[in-house]
Amino acid sequence: MGYSAVPKCPPRGRGRDSVWQTPDMLVEIETAWSLSGYLLVCFSAGYFIHDTVDIVASGQTRASWEYLVHHVMAMGAFFSGIFWSSFVGGGVLTLLVEVSNIFLTIRMMMKISNAQDHLLYRVNKYVNLVMYFLFRLAPQAYLTHFFLRYVNQRTLGTFLLGILLMLDVMIIIYFSRLLRSDFCPEHVPKKQHKDKFLTE
Repeated sequence: MGYSAVPKCPPRGRGRDSVWQTPDMLVEIETAWSLSGYLLVCFSAGYFIHDTVDIVASGQTRASWEYLVHHVMAMGAFFSGIFWSSFVGGGVLTLLVEVSNIFLTIRMMMKISNAQDHLLYRVNKYVNLVMYFLFRLAPQAYLTHFFLRYVNQRTLGTFLLGILLMLDVMIIIYFSRLLRSDFCPEHVPKKQHKDKFLTE
């Protein structure tokens, strides 16, 4: 028996159009639902599929294997919201990382331009640190705490907890690389891949 991609909306959040109008999505991670949140999860899954295909088609698989692993795990999590209409709130919460990506992208562009001595770079590295904590580490810690309740259950939540724990490891590794690069550059290995600006 197959599952329909058309969501069956739980009572919570029914008929509301945004996360701001459905704040319980950030609390009732499993059951809360909104149309905008559902569409956001669908769009994000599409982005990860497109980016994965682009990496493979452009022959960057070896250089970008970490991103491929991340994308596959993210798609696995988002599909739970798309096909089972469960944990849509969790999917929306994980997308808070995109706020942090703004400052990571500014950092990457300035590194490409060799502008590490610019005042904007120095200011951005501190803002980036705060945003990384607020929109990556804090949401991940909150979600991990929430999903730990499923550790002894054979449910979709257990599957998502496994994905979340692997993402936790990746985020902590990236954070340590970021700290070493911007605040302890003398400890950064000299041989690093030239395309991995996030980790340099």
